[in-house]
Amino acid sequence: MAQLRYHSKTRAEYLIATGRVILAAFFLLAVGLDPSEPSRYAHITYGILSAYLGYSVVMAALTWRRGFAWGMLHLITHSVDLLVFACLMFLTTGPNSPFFVYFIFILVCATFRWQWHGTLWTAAAAMSVTLLLAWYPSNLLMDQNFELNRFIIRIAYLTVVAGLLGYLGAYEESMREILAMLSQWPSETLPEEPGEEGHGMLGHAAAILRAPRVVLLWEEEEEPWLHLLCWTAEGSRYEWKEPGVFGDIVAEGLEQASFFTREAGSAQALVVCNTVAGLQQRRCAPLHPEFVRRFDVTSACVSPLDGEKISGYLVALDRSHLTPDDLVLGGIVAHEIAARLDHALLLKQLQQGAAADERLRLAHDLHDGLLQSLAGAGLQLATVSRLIETDPAAARENIQQVQQLLASEQRDLRTQINDMKPLFYRRKTEEYGLAKRLDELAGRIRRQWEIACSVTCHTPAPRLQRSVAREIYFVVHEALINAVRHAEATTLRAEISFDAQWAHISVTDDGRGFGFQGCYDQDQLSDLKRGPVTLRERIDALNGKLTIDSGERGARLDITLPLMELGG
Repeated sequence: MAQLRYHSKTRAEYLIATGRVILAAFFLLAVGLDPSEPSRYAHITYGILSAYLGYSVVMAALTWRRGFAWGMLHLITHSVDLLVFACLMFLTTGPNSPFFVYFIFILVCATFRWQWHGTLWTAAAAMSVTLLLAWYPSNLLMDQNFELNRFIIRIAYLTVVAGLLGYLGAYEESMREILAMLSQWPSETLPEEPGEEGHGMLGHAAAILRAPRVVLLWEEEEEPWLHLLCWTAEGSRYEWKEPGVFGDIVAEGLEQASFFTREAGSAQALVVCNTVAGLQQRRCAPLHPEFVRRFDVTSACVSPLDGEKISGYLVALDRSHLTPDDLVLGGIVAHEIAARLDHALLLKQLQQGAAADERLRLAHDLHDGLLQSLAGAGLQLATVSRLIETDPAAARENIQQVQQLLASEQRDLRTQINDMKPLFYRRKTEEYGLAKRLDELAGRIRRQWEIACSVTCHTPAPRLQRSVAREIYFVVHEALINAVRHAEATTLRAEISFDAQWAHISVTDDGRGFGFQGCYDQDQLSDLKRGPVTLRERIDALNGKLTIDSGERGARLDITLPLMELGG
């Protein structure tokens, strides 16, 4: 069985159904215990009460079992309750009937169901029934049993109770509207520049606070500027000012308190503030005179903004009637705005960090790939210039190798540019072909530097993501080129193997090693600022691990890279 949707209307119907059963049973019991009432039509009254009790039990069972939410059914049951109320009063002593108390129950039901609108028309109907029974010939002033004083008191009582319940219904309806607006915040965050987004969110806050004007002031943790956003019905205006232009904005002792005042321009204004110790009153100038003059402030409700990255105030202006409830509501709204400002700043920092990481990755790719290849091409062209007259065939072969190298780098550069484009602009790219590319790299090193170089790449069990394969290639490329250029090695050997989660890379050479001897892991290398900086930064950015074992007869690099792309 599907679960019942549980909301305030359903809860009200549960309460009304239960109350109807209790009230009907109580009246039936009371009449049985005091047989003097009703004095007339006793059997009919007992019958109506018994039938009404049965009706109440049936309606309670249906409501608790099925949770009726049909508006027309509510109107029908309410009309039945009014009809029973009128019959019981008619069959007893009219306006002086003991069943008059049943009127309170009907008013409460109307307030629960339709707020002040229901209270109003139910009170009008009940008063009409009461007046009609008073006018009925058997209950005129000539009737000796008619008590005029009791009749007048009950009419006044009816009016007062209806007015009180109507006010409570209107207050409940207002609170429901506010809660609905609190749960439906616009999705936008406040911008750094004036625009419709800030207008939407601050306008929503103004609607919740019922303020004609709202001013938002905040400072960011890392920027020495005061941001100011002012909202009115005509639109919003954003500006930033130097810190301190409005002094401390609020008076000393009110920095962390919500408060309101109706005479902000006075030096001895009455200020109601909500502090940790509870509601308090004090006499002071709550706002800085320059702020009061700038915004022509008369009445103001101020709530502090206390976020992780920002601090400031939310000021609702020109409210004609302010209560302590507005302090609580203003605090809730200020907390929501502070959270959204924090979110916007954190998102901005995340975007800037991602952009910086991407620039660093691109710099590494260009350094380890294109720049190294251009350097190799330059060496080969220098060789061509020496051989072009003495050995034209060898010169042509070198030129072809340079052409192949440039074509390969052109393909890589085009791939990188394609990867930087948005997803829906990218062309479908072929598989990276890691083993083939590494074999070409070893051949190029052998030709350009005339040393022994071998690369063994075991085929991975899962197919690699293109980006991961490219990163492995650049790591091996950088490690080999470093050994050639700086270690003066004559023999290079690289081996790449894979398991379920990691790629394991081993690079050995017979050169002169690094400027240190011994085995160091990545953390030790970073602390001592030793080892190949570019390679270390690349491995660290990939969330990998590096260990270097360096000696007089060469070095060994053990590198471990995750097969899942960071953030994938």
